[in-house]
Parts: sequence; C-alpha cells; structure tokens
Amino acid sequence: MVEVVLTDIEGTIADIDFVRNTLFPYARKHLPGFIRDHSGQPDVAGQLDATADLAGLDRDDLGALIEQLLSWIDRDEKLTPLKTLQGMVWKAGYAQGDFTAHLYSDAHARLKAWHAAGVPLYVYSSGSVQAQELYFRHSDFGDISAWFSGFFDTTSGPKKEAESYLRIARAIGREPGVILFLSDVIEELDAASLAGLTTAQICRPGNETSGSHPRYASLTDVPEP
Repeated sequence: MVEVVLTDIEGTIADIDFVRNTLFPYARKHLPGFIRDHSGQPDVAGQLDATADLAGLDRDDLGALIEQLLSWIDRDEKLTPLKTLQGMVWKAGYAQGDFTAHLYSDAHARLKAWHAAGVPLYVYSSGSVQAQELYFRHSDFGDISAWFSGFFDTTSGPKKEAESYLRIARAIGREPGVILFLSDVIEELDAASLAGLTTAQICRPGNETSGSHPRYASLTDVPEP
C-alpha cells in the first residue's frame, strides 16, 4: 500500500524545456558576475572550494573556476557545487520576477489533491534543495512549497543508484515499498525499484515510453495511493 509520494521535477511534473531554455541559460549568463561579486561570502566560497577539489584546479584562480562551472552547465553535469551555485543565481532571478517556474496543470491538480488528502509529498531532483524550494515557491500557480514535507538532491546520492533511494527512505522514516516514486527516466525508476520503492513512469510528449514500469501520460492517470 502506497503511503508517500516522491517525485522528480523535470519531465515529470514540469516541462524539461523550461529548465533547458530558461533556467540553464539564465544561470550561464549571470553566474560569472554573481561569483565575482559574491566570492567572499562563506556559502559561495564553500562551493568554490568544492569546485576546485572536484576539478583539480587552483582555488585562487577564479577565472578557471568560472570556466569550469560554465563547462559543467554546458554538459548538464549533476554536481553539487554547480547545482548549489545555480540555485543562488536563480534565487535572484525569481526575486526580480524574471521568470516563474513551470508546472503542468495536471501535476498541480494532483499534488494539490494528494496534499489535501494528507499524503506526504517529497521531491528528489538533481537540482539543489535550495533550487527546488525556490521552484515551488515561485511556480506558475504561486507558492506551493508548503505542500511538500521534504526535498532531496544529489547530496543523497546519484539518482541512478539504488542506495540513494534507500537513504531517502530512511530519512523519510518509511519502508521503501510504501513510497511511490514518479519519474520520466527509466534508469532512475530502475534504481528506485531495485531499492524496493513502488514506481510509476510519467510519459510526457517526447519522453521515452519503453521500460518495465507502469506508464502514465500524466499524474491524473496515476492510481490513488
């Protein structure tokens, strides 16, 4: 019996093109200036330390660190320091009203219904926890961040490894089998299933429709927990 819903964001409850065509280009454009202006702040400095460690770069070479981060953006690398710094840049963009976060109408309606019914909702995305909270605080439907009981990112582990889902289940305090994981990515669903979670593949237009997981065109079609 499913008791908890854990959902991916991009391609599952939101159009992946919003991230590709709005958020990523915005971060790429504004990240260099943001880092130069705020490199002395402890939270930014910590992520630059992590970037230098991961890339084997001189920590004092700010230009090289910026170029490395831009290269990671271009390759869509799922690395924690990049995602954290992107989240900081997006926070400014949301605050300035430069954009709002896309959410499919069926996803909004179903998440709202689950929340009203008392179903705990969690998010697991490659974007940082900060970026996720911002996303739902500034969605096309307004601030819905309070609907979610928690957020998980790559600090819980890679999304294509089963152990990551076991860590999340332990953090939630539930057995894996009562957690329904929603995603559009088969490898993520395979990892979640291997960890014992219940899975559902959301097949938006353009998404892959193969695999062994139950497939649904939208959240409206997903059976009630």
